[in-house]
Amino acid sequence: MSEQLGLFEEFTNEEIGPEIVSKSSNELRVLYFDLETQKSADEVGGWGNIHLMGLAVGVVWDSFEQKYFSFLENEASLLVEKLRAADLVVGFNVKKFDYTVLQPYANFDLSEIPTFDMLDDIKAKLNHRLSLNHLAENTLNAKKSADGLVSLQWYKEGKIDKIIEYCKQDVEITRDLFLYGQSKGYVKYSTRSGVAKDLKVDWNPTSLLNFS
Repeated sequence: MSEQLGLFEEFTNEEIGPEIVSKSSNELRVLYFDLETQKSADEVGGWGNIHLMGLAVGVVWDSFEQKYFSFLENEASLLVEKLRAADLVVGFNVKKFDYTVLQPYANFDLSEIPTFDMLDDIKAKLNHRLSLNHLAENTLNAKKSADGLVSLQWYKEGKIDKIIEYCKQDVEITRDLFLYGQSKGYVKYSTRSGVAKDLKVDWNPTSLLNFS
């Protein structure tokens, strides 16, 4: 997607509620979500303090509205309400990381949101983790343009537009990987010895709602 992201300032709480647009009863609103933080694990005293990292930027792709939404820290409550309006949120390491970063900005437990975490599913199948970048390269022939450390530096330099575009790309990869798995019934990866393999997945959103 090449459209330019704008900040979310034109939306109000009322406009991002579950009924932004009337949707048919059999259509699910799937939100693909990722965020970037203000601080690294080292800066907050380790990975046990993810909740202290602070929201730099959050980006959502809304399957029903077919567009991206971006949120800065002062719009975190809007991001939370946007996610709450989803039938299903899809992310990569979203439950342990993204929701932990975002929880201080919410007035309810984010684990209540129906959520599918691709990393959790892949780890359960393989008994080890694979990175989003690894899966994107093997499955989509795509790769991330930067990494989290660069995003942290951009935040310190006030280059918010760069963080938004980087986060948007991660959401795009997350969405495309999920849709590929949903359509094909597998995603691709390489073993530690470099052997290419297919990993069977069952990523039908309706069935995933029973396990989110």
